[in-house]
Amino acid sequence: MNATQTLTQLRELKLGGMAAALEQQQNQPGTYDELAFAERLALLLDRECQAREHRKQERLMRQARFRLRACMQDIDYQHPRNLKKAQVAQLAQTDWLEQGRNLLITGPCGSGKTYLGCALGHQACINGYSCRYDRVSRLLLELTQAKADGTYHKMLKQLAKVKLLILDDWGIETLTPAHRNDLMEIMDDRYGLQSTMIISQLPTDQWYAAIGDNTLADAILDRLMHNAHRWALSGESMRKRLQEID
Repeated sequence: MNATQTLTQLRELKLGGMAAALEQQQNQPGTYDELAFAERLALLLDRECQAREHRKQERLMRQARFRLRACMQDIDYQHPRNLKKAQVAQLAQTDWLEQGRNLLITGPCGSGKTYLGCALGHQACINGYSCRYDRVSRLLLELTQAKADGTYHKMLKQLAKVKLLILDDWGIETLTPAHRNDLMEIMDDRYGLQSTMIISQLPTDQWYAAIGDNTLADAILDRLMHNAHRWALSGESMRKRLQEID
């Protein structure tokens, strides 16, 4: 079998990373000729592993449907908003996801809550965890539609499996009794197993009233707030400040 046939077979076997690495070795013979067979093979396998890991990360980020393209390296620490680098670095390690802990991010409009949430979600995908971003109103609408077409329980199972569920704009719209029950189902399925991130303009002490039903508010918030990390951002709108600078 000649080199061209080998490359073709590698691609047919979906070993594109190995194929690319083999082409590189063939195009730079002076670099690799003195390496032993096992060493050259190890380089091919390493490239294949890297390629598969990259494809997995891209797939996880695509499935997450993030609202913003955000990453940890671009977080702004200059704007005064009660954001501590040590706290961000700790959560970027994603150990809290393994522990099934939640994260509650609150703060005024324009304080960068959504960006922070998407950046942490992006980091979770890089570390190999599944993630899903939703605005609460849109998720509840999807669940209502799922009830109508008979896929409600299937959707609940899908939500229960996501390692990090990000719910943005929490508490903005009035909840119907059906919506409260939907949120209760989601939180109950995920409690102690998966992590949920809540992003809200309302401080946590107003969430109880925002849910609107004493019994369900107790049950939902108990599952959300128990053992949760909390970020309470402050300061004026970052968007307003950037406009003033411009």
